[in-house]
Amino acid sequence: TDSVAYKNVVVNGLVLDAEGQKMSKSKGNAVDPFAALAEHGADPVRWTMMAASPPWESLRYSDDAILDTRRKFFGTLINTYRFFATYANVDGYHYDADAATPDERRSELDRWILSRLQSTIAETDAAFEDYHPTRAARSVQTFVDDLSNWYVRRSRRRFWKSTDDADKRAAYDTLYECLAVSAQLMAPIAPFTAEWLYGQLRPGKSVHLTDFPEPEAARLDTELEDRMALARAVVTATLALRNDASIGVRQPLAALLVVTGVGGVDEATLRSVEDVILDEVNVKALETVSGDGGLVHKSARPNFKALGRRMGKKMGAAKAAIEAMTAEQIARYETDGRVVLAVAGEETEFGAGDLEITSEGVEGRPVRQEVSGDRTVTVSLDTTVTDALRAEGLAREFVNRVQALRKTADYDVTDRIEVTYAAPADVLAAIDAHRDYVTGETLALALAPAEGDLAGDATTETDLGTGPVRIAVLRSAS
Repeated sequence: TDSVAYKNVVVNGLVLDAEGQKMSKSKGNAVDPFAALAEHGADPVRWTMMAASPPWESLRYSDDAILDTRRKFFGTLINTYRFFATYANVDGYHYDADAATPDERRSELDRWILSRLQSTIAETDAAFEDYHPTRAARSVQTFVDDLSNWYVRRSRRRFWKSTDDADKRAAYDTLYECLAVSAQLMAPIAPFTAEWLYGQLRPGKSVHLTDFPEPEAARLDTELEDRMALARAVVTATLALRNDASIGVRQPLAALLVVTGVGGVDEATLRSVEDVILDEVNVKALETVSGDGGLVHKSARPNFKALGRRMGKKMGAAKAAIEAMTAEQIARYETDGRVVLAVAGEETEFGAGDLEITSEGVEGRPVRQEVSGDRTVTVSLDTTVTDALRAEGLAREFVNRVQALRKTADYDVTDRIEVTYAAPADVLAAIDAHRDYVTGETLALALAPAEGDLAGDATTETDLGTGPVRIAVLRSAS
């Protein structure tokens, strides 16, 4: 009787319809929760509601939002597990904690995702302790995206190896550990999916009978996380430039130019992840320029929300002074987070958040910027496609079509195949010039042009941009 009934309490906000209107039977916009659970499943509904906004705020309910969560989060996580299970079953892999690969023998990519895992554990635990499930859900979502769309994609070749070497074992150990801990982290919000995933990894065990994970300080490497964040920012900006130029990522390009010395980007850090960047964006060389190198025209404008009340009647004069800033003043503001300008005859200091800096590429030099944490990455891409680059791009497109045929034929990932094809002269020349690459990527023991009708386990007719291409695949008997 002398103590409070509870130490913490969370009061839910209202659940509104997709237009932000209060639900009511009279309006006909009420949603039957049991129908929603039956249609979407309890976990996606709960996760969407937790991740969208803090529970004490009003929430707009939308079937589309739940479908988006199912695809982007649950679908991504399940597909990542299926990727792991496919190759683990082929290789007969079983995780053994006592024999797991020591961290010092794991690749930098392994150590990066394990460090990200420790950061995510700490963030998620702190969020739950603070009764903030939204932060917890978003932290897990970000990690699953990192795991699937960066770690797994960059590690695929390690799982494809026919040999059971130490690096392949390290990749299995790392992915297993990440999936198992992901199940534990998501369990409070998505208990059914977490139980299924954990049970697949550890048959007969329940995720809900395990202790909540604790971060391992020895596995935390913030410097490595920072370098990889820079790599991803450069990649994101470069892929955006490719998209702007309508040049697919399978088409190699000659050079990528990154601005260093400003925006928090230093050349040494950039060079440490150069190979990762070039491989991801399919570019031959990374060049740097100190400062903006004349690539970018920057301008400043006031953040009216931040300055309106403070400047009052001087807002017009402040706007004029800010918009008249020189390139040197803008650079100083970006570096120091502050700048002093003359406003109505008085020196006035503007700090972080007071100004908005915009950038435009100089004509003829496509430029893209990407903000990542405290960095602003500026990238320019040489979009000239030479004959040699075009041939390599055609070979890559051909490989893509063969891989699609492998799936159509329902081949195992280790099946060796024979490929026959008929194509225009430029495609034939491209395949011949990159024969080793094509056979290596497709596991083809035979690769030969043919005339007339093609026969095999699966056939297709496609176009690589220069005319019709016919391809047939056949499982090799040898």
